[in-house]
Amino acid sequence: MEASTEFERWEQRFAAPEYVFGTEPNAFLKSQAGVLPKSGKALAIADGEGRNGVWLAEQGLDVLSVDFSPTALAKAQELARMRGVIIRTMQADIIAWEWPNAEFDVVVGIFFQFVAPPERARIFAGIRKTLKPGGLLLLEGYGPKQLEYKTGGPSEPENLYTENLLRAEFAGFSEIAIDSHDSMISEGIRHVGMAALIDLVARK
Repeated sequence: MEASTEFERWEQRFAAPEYVFGTEPNAFLKSQAGVLPKSGKALAIADGEGRNGVWLAEQGLDVLSVDFSPTALAKAQELARMRGVIIRTMQADIIAWEWPNAEFDVVVGIFFQFVAPPERARIFAGIRKTLKPGGLLLLEGYGPKQLEYKTGGPSEPENLYTENLLRAEFAGFSEIAIDSHDSMISEGIRHVGMAALIDLVARK
């Protein structure tokens, strides 16, 4: 019952005619354009209406955009058409998804903090599995101070990221850089205002 309720919640949210989180890529993701490979396969997880996946396709990558909501994925395909690029979309619950082994050169995960710690651990394990050796991981999420700002993200403290959590989860990677900062964000109607953010750039 819980899953269908969650499914209906996201379907209802994405049924709005506008792009709920906007059509521009996440600012952190855009700032990493210089470290992206010039070609290769990219996975955008919990990609919603496709703003990040479409931008990755514009950078020359072969993109798979995965999300729970078929309504969101239809909007992602429409955005790709409007921008003149092609993306592949797949409807999947990333908690239960069978992550392909060493499939992707880039994995991008922006604000998917709707999962509790046990499910998050499974997703992080999937990310580690699906990245090729040398592959690039770009993650952005909210840190604990976000509970004060209330400008988006989860209300459950345990769903938020800390630097120690991310360092522990990706300790086996060859390079890892983490940046915690408070920044103004403006992403559609859902993410607006000051936010406590944690950015991770890592290479397997």
